Amino acid sequence: MRLFTFSRFMYQILRKKPANLDWIQNQGLLAVKLSQIFALRPDLLSIEKCRQLQTLYGQASTIPSEDVLSILKQKAPDEFHNSVEWFDEEPLASASVGQVHRARLKTGEEVVVKIIKANHKEKFKKDVFRMKRWLKVLILFSPKLRKVGNPIALLNHVEDYTLRELNLNNEIKGGNKLKQIQSNLAEDFSMPRLKFPKYWDKLSNEDVLVSEFIEGKTLEEGIRNQSLEWDYLIELFRIHGAYMFGVGTFHGDLHPGNCIIDRDGNFVFIDNGAICDAPKNISLSLFNFFENLSNNDKDDAFEALLNLADSRPPEKKVNKFKKNMKLIYDGFEDKSVGEQSLTEVMMKTVRAAVEDAGADFGEEAFPIIRSLMYMDGLVIRTHPDVKLILEMGPSLDEFREGLGLGKEVK
Repeated sequence: MRLFTFSRFMYQILRKKPANLDWIQNQGLLAVKLSQIFALRPDLLSIEKCRQLQTLYGQASTIPSEDVLSILKQKAPDEFHNSVEWFDEEPLASASVGQVHRARLKTGEEVVVKIIKANHKEKFKKDVFRMKRWLKVLILFSPKLRKVGNPIALLNHVEDYTLRELNLNNEIKGGNKLKQIQSNLAEDFSMPRLKFPKYWDKLSNEDVLVSEFIEGKTLEEGIRNQSLEWDYLIELFRIHGAYMFGVGTFHGDLHPGNCIIDRDGNFVFIDNGAICDAPKNISLSLFNFFENLSNNDKDDAFEALLNLADSRPPEKKVNKFKKNMKLIYDGFEDKSVGEQSLTEVMMKTVRAAVEDAGADFGEEAFPIIRSLMYMDGLVIRTHPDVKLILEMGPSLDEFREGLGLGKEVK
């Protein structure tokens, strides 16, 4: 993406009027991915603008039916053609990378077929390269950006998970990996409401994926029809939080379009190609921060973030950091997410931790921050009166007991 194009892109994102989604999609995959991140920022954009951008999760432009059949003929494995009895040429859903069609196997099993739309990879990599080049110049003039809201770290993260999504074999590997973690934790931290679709790896390859058809609705559909109870959403946090804080391996793109609520009320994680890993010192420091914050132990919460620094800062810096943090979190426990977005507070927290205490919120920390942004945006859209940090408390306690999390970062 060239600088002029990026300027026009930011104008579409930040202007009060609705963005021109057709124009954004025509700029390529990078523009769509960045729009999806802005869709989670109700602290920066209006709720209406966020909702419009969120349509890019599952309502992107589709491939004409004749092109779909041509792609399958060229790219699907031979066994796919020998196994499919019926294929619906009308897409069930379409997103930035691929689109999904219903189908039926000759064995009678109902499946969905995901197809990579086109050869996005080279253009995407070229756009990322161009953007990194001029962002590096920007950082020369504003070096604090390297650690505070580092745009290159964000771009590296977007590049990493997008390139993994462009190889559908990674979706099978990622789903199996998360399912194995669930099985390993079953005795100490059961997650019976979490499900994963069945995959047919012999019918799939890098460009075509065959998986189980899940009857239900996406989380996004549940948000729109206002059918999501708070107890239900806190269970989703319990599940996703166990992966993030307890294991450090988690679904890296769990936006509301990537979770299906099946007919039995289970959460089914889909699009499992972008699995993220957070080092233990990062996941545990953030866990301790949120746990202490939920207990209104603010000083201990601020201390937990100091573990993100390479070494403890001088007391003068520590005192300055805690002074600024007290201002940021003044009255926080009494405010709902509708009054004070967790995302907004976290951005201020990151800045204070880096500038005042020398902590490092680099590429390794961003996936967890991004996941919390998803949760924050979800709550703002469904239950804006909830005090999210306080409601997280019981789940955080369960993480400590069931996942063996300790107070100190080893």
